[in-house]
Amino acid sequence: MSDIAETIQEPLEQAGKSNINSRVALFVALTATFMALCNVKDGNIVQSMSQAQAHGIDAWSYYQAKSTKQAIAENTVGLLKEQHAAGSDVQIKKYEDEIVRYEKEKETIKTEAEGFQKQYDDINLFDDQFDMTEALLTISIAMFGITSLTQKRWLLYFSGTVSLLGFILGLAAFMKISLHSDFISKILG
Repeated sequence: MSDIAETIQEPLEQAGKSNINSRVALFVALTATFMALCNVKDGNIVQSMSQAQAHGIDAWSYYQAKSTKQAIAENTVGLLKEQHAAGSDVQIKKYEDEIVRYEKEKETIKTEAEGFQKQYDDINLFDDQFDMTEALLTISIAMFGITSLTQKRWLLYFSGTVSLLGFILGLAAFMKISLHSDFISKILG
């Protein structure tokens, strides 16, 4: 039993004296804190995306309802013209006016629905950027753990570089600066 205690105790004593472990601990704390902030912001972005998507779906449903009403009015005009019934001219005019009104309303609704789709796409860009940030920061934290175990200085620098890339991408997303990489998105998508 004492051999195991000595085996465990020796690396622990060395780790306490290690300058690398102190740096790793600091970098992990900073990286994890920033990753948590990015995660909160990303959650808010996802909610905004859901809201934009819901508004877009509602707008397209409204557009479809107007299209259905327009089709009914057009069919009614066709039937009234075929019947040549007395007094049908007034009814035909009424339905033709409705057709024109529905067409105008549909254009407005279509523009609105397309606006919600653009809003969704614009927000999604930063959602992807925060997702890439989280991936880079998670990888760097794992690499910092390996650095602590191996005590390799080059691995500390490499882990720090990955973490720095995550910080840059995350800060850019917070400031709404697009650093979106289609290449990385295609690999991860």
